[in-house]
Amino acid sequence: MQLQIGDAAPEFSRPDHTGTLVSTADFAGKHFVIYFYPKAFPPGCTTQSCDFRDNYAAFQQGGFEILGVSPDPVDRLEAFREEHGLPFPLLSDTDHSMAEAFGAWGMKTNYGKEYEGLIRSTFTIDPDGRIAHTWYNVRAQGHVGRVESEVVG
Repeated sequence: MQLQIGDAAPEFSRPDHTGTLVSTADFAGKHFVIYFYPKAFPPGCTTQSCDFRDNYAAFQQGGFEILGVSPDPVDRLEAFREEHGLPFPLLSDTDHSMAEAFGAWGMKTNYGKEYEGLIRSTFTIDPDGRIAHTWYNVRAQGHVGRVESEVVG
């Protein structure tokens, strides 16, 4: 089920790229962006993550932290983060429970095949822990610019 603006953001506690648990409580009272991407290293996921990296200063100036989430294991996330110089945490959601809670896991179609997987999605969460923006089933190219213009201005 997709989240709506004003909904309470789902609670989470997932290991980051270093294996350190990161949870909702770490962001209490803060604005933050969570983006879900299918897998570290493919071109679309790399584009999306590097676009967040390239716009990270603007998001921070606007008062936003950024979290990337994928089903990859911790070691793959660390390699991805290091290779691309990503300055924000990447969370490992190997059982896809966090993606499911955010409505970012479900049926997809790719080259005529239907399968269950991660739906590229982005959310902003306000300091009260409520969903402020949602973008479901987005294309990587140009998406971060749209998010930045809507939330940071």
